[in-house]
Amino acid sequence: MPGGPLLPALLLRGLRVEPPVLLAPMAGLTHTAFRRLVRELGAGGLLTTEMLSARSLPREDRAHSPYLRRTPSERPLSYQLLVADPAEVAPALDVLHAEGADACDLNMGCPAPQARRRGGGSRLMERPDVARAIVAEARRRTGLPLTAKIRLGERLEEAPLREFCCMLEAEGIDLVTVHARLRGEPYGRRPRWDWAGKVKQWLRVPVVANGGVFDETDAQRCLAASSCDGIMVGRGAAVRPWFLADVAAALRGETPAAPPALPAVYQRFAVLLGESFAPERRLGRLKEFTRYFAQSYAFGHTLTSAIQASRSLGEALDRAQAFFAAEEGSGAPWIAGDRAVAAASPGSPDP
Repeated sequence: MPGGPLLPALLLRGLRVEPPVLLAPMAGLTHTAFRRLVRELGAGGLLTTEMLSARSLPREDRAHSPYLRRTPSERPLSYQLLVADPAEVAPALDVLHAEGADACDLNMGCPAPQARRRGGGSRLMERPDVARAIVAEARRRTGLPLTAKIRLGERLEEAPLREFCCMLEAEGIDLVTVHARLRGEPYGRRPRWDWAGKVKQWLRVPVVANGGVFDETDAQRCLAASSCDGIMVGRGAAVRPWFLADVAAALRGETPAAPPALPAVYQRFAVLLGESFAPERRLGRLKEFTRYFAQSYAFGHTLTSAIQASRSLGEALDRAQAFFAAEEGSGAPWIAGDRAVAAASPGSPDP
């Protein structure tokens, strides 16, 4: 989007986020291998972990946890917490401090039934007193930038949404990300970016818009409708892992670079899985990634089906190779050493 709006860096306490492009937390996707991939493909801005259970986090084995793996390239990195009770806050933040987190995000927008049954995620917007206590406790316990990710609520009503957002700011939240859909609206529903703009008007802290950004035109429309301070990209980055870099280029008024070769991106992701996770944890993550990445192809559903039916990583890589050879017409050969790393290495600890 040459000529589009140029946004300054986000300044969150001592953290500078430039460009103001954030990776959304996505279960099963925004782990260390995926975060490394988007960094290698040019992403700047702020990366985010998967949603982490504040209740369970203190019991994680920090040396081997697949949720806490991180490499030096994955900075700055925000850790997103699913919190349902103020008593969960301090032990979870102790872990984040020990891990060297750059920021902490409080999940107040997840509509998943399991999150809501616990009393967390979007359920907190219906429990404002609990949400207030959680934010106040987190602010007392950390000097890290503290952010919150919300949805628009149950219904389009300005008064409760404004009251909730102003409460977050008053209790010490440094940035609010607005997923611009109601709690019950599916991802296929067009986002209400103008409502993210309402939140922007109400608050003094930065507001980031999220939802429905899959190409540069979407980014331009989102910013035009919301006048927000930044953009958070989720599924669009899973489909095209270089998309975060494209959005950043567009925010600078530059034409995005030509996209990389798709088979090479997929192969690199498989290699990063091999470097990051024990063998038994790789196939599931490859299947989750493929569900989105395959959308780059007109007949990508055949790749998704083939990988979902695979019983081992080696079988999945063979099937991916066959798909790319048919689609690309070039054979798209795996580099022998890389394939060995993806399929057989034991998974190394974080450097």
